[in-house]
Amino acid sequence: MADQTTSIRLVRVDDAEIIAAHRARDRRAYAQWEPAQPDEFYTTAGQRARIEGLLADHRRGDRWPAVIVAEGEVIGQVTVSTILRGPFGKGFLGYWVATASQGQGHATRAVGQTLAVMRRDLGLRRAEAHTRLENLASQHVLRANGFRPWGIAHAHILVDGAWRDEIFWERLLDEGPPLTRA
Repeated sequence: MADQTTSIRLVRVDDAEIIAAHRARDRRAYAQWEPAQPDEFYTTAGQRARIEGLLADHRRGDRWPAVIVAEGEVIGQVTVSTILRGPFGKGFLGYWVATASQGQGHATRAVGQTLAVMRRDLGLRRAEAHTRLENLASQHVLRANGFRPWGIAHAHILVDGAWRDEIFWERLLDEGPPLTRA
């Protein structure tokens, strides 16, 4: 049975070590989905610097960077980036879960909780995301949280040495399934 205690919280600098361990261990598994990163990205120091940058963006109101926690352990991240206020009222959602914790519903629950944060705490009306055409697991997470596909961007992202197509997804935060409390 899947763990029902999935939660999210703002990322902290002291999360760098566990995030680096997950990312280093899962480096090959994520190579098919994410752009290449320098070797430093997979180290505690590299993650510490990245997290400090995320938190600086958060203080400016440009990003909401969180970790996904299950049974008291950080198992992934979920981030709202490219936050646009005013007439757009939207943010871009990205997430990952360590391979050892995949397939247990953590991403689906974390995304649902993040959508509630986007609406309630960030005052946003719209969430957007992208997935590779082949990433059926991520598409399932988005569909389960009320996202709808709205287009395909051809040659949108350079991953694993080639330009890849991506599906664009949207969720109006006042429509669809009820938002989960974080």
